[in-house]
Amino acid sequence: MKKAINYWSFPGGLEGKKSVLECLQEAKAAGFDGVELALFMEGEVSMTSTKEDMERILTWADQVGVKICSVATGLYWDYNFSSSDKGKVSMAKDITVKLLELASYLKVDTVLVVPGAVDVFFNPASEVVPYDVVYNRCLAAMKELAPVAEKYKVSIGIENVWNKFLLSPIETRNFVDEVGSDYVGVYFDVGNVLRTGYPEHWIRILGNRIKKVHFKDFRLACGNDSGFVDLLEGDVNWLEVMKALRDIGYDDYVVAEMIPHYTHCPEARIVITSHAMDSILLL
Repeated sequence: MKKAINYWSFPGGLEGKKSVLECLQEAKAAGFDGVELALFMEGEVSMTSTKEDMERILTWADQVGVKICSVATGLYWDYNFSSSDKGKVSMAKDITVKLLELASYLKVDTVLVVPGAVDVFFNPASEVVPYDVVYNRCLAAMKELAPVAEKYKVSIGIENVWNKFLLSPIETRNFVDEVGSDYVGVYFDVGNVLRTGYPEHWIRILGNRIKKVHFKDFRLACGNDSGFVDLLEGDVNWLEVMKALRDIGYDDYVVAEMIPHYTHCPEARIVITSHAMDSILLL
């Protein structure tokens, strides 16, 4: 397996203000093999980015000596497939098409997609959509977008995130199978499932449907989003996680997503994460 880190993990990344070139350079200096970029409405990787823009980033990556391993976005929290607002659903589809397009230019094989949400846990004013409605709307959207993913030869990886949706590995497996495309799978987040389950169970049940893996750790005693801590400081059973990943034959990138940032010296977390991942990958 190869270790990578998400753009959001860098100071300025959550706001889309981090220079992509500096991100690549700092990731390389910290010992990472790859970087997961993030799509924003504006910026270096955005809804208006072109093939030439992505080719420039690829040139930087080649010069620095790291790979672009995947592309994510936080835009789905504002625009998602489960919304009752047809305009927001349409924008969610546009975002996904743009993700797939830019990923193809970056020569990566997976984009992270939040499939929908019953609610948005960090926004009390968000719409609450009935679970079965979310399921049907999201399934229809994934079926519609699967041919686009196939066209670009880039997989949609639906993430298990705190959206009160697809809450079990069996349901997630069945959802993916119902879509029925080799280009729609799962972007599995280890830390996100710990509050309600065991990541090693999810890994074995999802098997080769897993397209990419996020590494996060979580402290169960906290119980809310403040429980996300540095790798090896939470309650993830990393020995069992690594065993499960090897059992299913996963040998792709594992991508650290380290948010929120430290209050002080946030850049230190990049190096700390790299060292922790080295230890985990030896388990």
